[in-house]
Amino acid sequence: MKTAVVAVLGGLLTLAGIALLVLPGPGFVLVAAGLAVLATRFSWARKPLDYAKDKAEQGIEEVGRSPWRAAGAVLAALVLVALGILALIGVELPFVNAFSAVVLIISGLFLVGTVVFARRLEHQEEERAHRPAGAPLDGGGAYRAARPATD
Repeated sequence: MKTAVVAVLGGLLTLAGIALLVLPGPGFVLVAAGLAVLATRFSWARKPLDYAKDKAEQGIEEVGRSPWRAAGAVLAALVLVALGILALIGVELPFVNAFSAVVLIISGLFLVGTVVFARRLEHQEEERAHRPAGAPLDGGGAYRAARPATD
């Protein structure tokens, strides 16, 4: 019974994610979530899950490194949110109903959150790279190791 529930839930999440790859929405996230659910019972789902996770991490790293990509992503997110709000207040938009308007808003907010997360990670990495050896990291007890002297 558990296997059937996992198969149905994981399959639905994966299919919804695939649909959202071409529609406005967090497609890659749902694909990864569906594959993660499937991977709990089906070993074949681990390989595509690893691929999806790698692609998601690459995308986050690219947005984190490039202020222009981050700005473009935030601009796109604001457009998604604005379109969703316009549809909800009654402006007629083609192919947009109340459900898709809510999905647009959620997708835009999710995208902004992802950009903020990516930029924050990049900022932390830059701080760590420029911190002198032996200096405490984040005010805690961990220290960046000094490189051994070469003679």
